[in-house]
Amino acid sequence: MGVVVSVAIAAAAIYALTHALKNVEYVEVFEAVRRTSAGLVGLALLLVATSYLSLTLYDLLALRTIRRDDVPYRVAALASFTSYPIAHGVGAVALIAPVIRYRIYSHHGLGVFDVANISFLTGLTFWLGNLTALALSLLGEPGAISLIDFLPPAVNRLLAAALLVGVFAFLLWTWLAPRRFGTSRWPVRLPSGPMVLLQIGIGIVDLGAAALAMYVLIPAGMDIGIFHVIAVFIAATLLGFASHAPAGIGVFDAAILVGLGGEHREPLIAALLIFRVWYHLLPFVMALVLFGAVEGWRSWCAKRPLTPAS
Repeated sequence: MGVVVSVAIAAAAIYALTHALKNVEYVEVFEAVRRTSAGLVGLALLLVATSYLSLTLYDLLALRTIRRDDVPYRVAALASFTSYPIAHGVGAVALIAPVIRYRIYSHHGLGVFDVANISFLTGLTFWLGNLTALALSLLGEPGAISLIDFLPPAVNRLLAAALLVGVFAFLLWTWLAPRRFGTSRWPVRLPSGPMVLLQIGIGIVDLGAAALAMYVLIPAGMDIGIFHVIAVFIAATLLGFASHAPAGIGVFDAAILVGLGGEHREPLIAALLIFRVWYHLLPFVMALVLFGAVEGWRSWCAKRPLTPAS
């Protein structure tokens, strides 16, 4: 079923993207890139850095939830920053991210089940933040994703309210008592209520900063509201994840162009290109280099002959 859904999303995205790129003047696209203010490009980079900085807290919260306070923040930040951009860039987050995390955490005494638990908890932070931010933005702009989900604004507002009720119910459920599932041998401990609240806040900061990075790059003349951008951005992100396409390529772009585009799409495509470089390409390259350097250093240390004691 997951494969069928992924293929269906990818096929629909290809069709939508092909339609959205018709009659686009690419010379005007690159001219719009050149016209973009250096200050706005720098602000977008700062917001992307804020997003990735908050992303490093995903793993830290997961480690504290499984009571591994001995693992320092720098290790959690390394695992988070390398696993997410590489896995998202390759397009198999559920498979690649745990492997990279295991390579990082195994040197600090964490086993396979610990890493699986961390992956589950970081995913929980991602979804809690995404769904809450999407619901809040849809309450402010219920028609923002109507061109994507083909639902009227009134229905989108009801969906937003249902999402907020669901998130609040989960928050209340975890606040009332410690929760866990699994077996006695392999228990999965859920975060406490205050920790869930913190997860929601960090997730909102992460997605909000990323959406704002996209927003500041869109020319003011297009007159697109902030809630509109946030709602479409989150919907595009979720569709990109569901498609399993590398960096959501094609799917994310189609959702952005359909949800935000008008008659003149060249300025929006220019903003999307700049955002893609800052948010996807640059972190992907940095994460590859960092992870490769860590693996190379550990391999060299393992092969280095021990110096005899004097």
